[in-house]
Amino acid sequence: MGNQTRVLDFLLLGLSDQSEQQQFLFRLFLVMYCIGTLGNLLTILAICFDSHLHTPMYFFLSNLSFLDLCFTSTTVPKMLVNYLLGSHTISYPECLTQMYFFVAFGCSDSILLSAMAYDRYLAVCHPLHYGTVMTSRLCALLVALPWVFGHLISMVHTISMAQLSFCTNNKIPHFFCDISALIKLSCSDAHVNEILVLLLGGPVIFISFICIVVSYTPIVSAVWKVPSAHGKWKAFSTCGSHLSVVTLFYGTIIGVYFNPTSTHTDQKDMIATVMYTVVSPTLNPFIYSLRNNDLKGALGKLLGLKHFLKR
Repeated sequence: MGNQTRVLDFLLLGLSDQSEQQQFLFRLFLVMYCIGTLGNLLTILAICFDSHLHTPMYFFLSNLSFLDLCFTSTTVPKMLVNYLLGSHTISYPECLTQMYFFVAFGCSDSILLSAMAYDRYLAVCHPLHYGTVMTSRLCALLVALPWVFGHLISMVHTISMAQLSFCTNNKIPHFFCDISALIKLSCSDAHVNEILVLLLGGPVIFISFICIVVSYTPIVSAVWKVPSAHGKWKAFSTCGSHLSVVTLFYGTIIGVYFNPTSTHTDQKDMIATVMYTVVSPTLNPFIYSLRNNDLKGALGKLLGLKHFLKR
């Protein structure tokens, strides 16, 4: 160990080492990033400028859009720059910084989705008490907690990662500084870091997922009791968008990080990682807007396409 040089830079190998595939991936991810950024920004602006959308549900949605915007901006721009310049280098401080914000925004996103599920539970199962329970103070608390816990968890991971040594091997078989890939790359004892991933990451994902399941179980039961088919569809449509987002987000994360056979670097895991880091945040504004007439109307006013969107 004393004769080995400490790594100052890492090499992000990306999704492919073929130049033609890299050009295709650059165009693909550039288009997806621009679409996702525009969609999330428009969602935030539409909610901010339309007073009819100043309700708890849309307050949570605007925060989710902001988190998704931050989440994709943590990894995608660096990948695009590397593809454009033909470089794979990322410095050690940049790598830790990227890992910090990736973990922080990812954990915050997960916790916020469970808060949104609780909001839908109150709206569907206890509509008469919704206004008195879901106060502005509770809304602010349910939005602040994901940010606080996300950054605290990320800080612990980053500090523990900074204690590890990285020697001759500096190639990260990923398109960003993933915590699992860095642990495997370390030439020092990383058992503490592996335990922290399970102790901190596991509860965030599984407790949030359980909270969502617990919230949606009575929702499904309440919707099932609605006598008319039209009434059932109307009641469940308020939650269908959120359920779609949850399925896409948690399904891919659990498949990558909590699958015993996962290597975090094979083709299937890479595709799953792209799904929750790029595809899901890109689709979220469209999933919510296409199933929500109020949001479509607000977007129409914002863009001057009110009559077009009504058709």
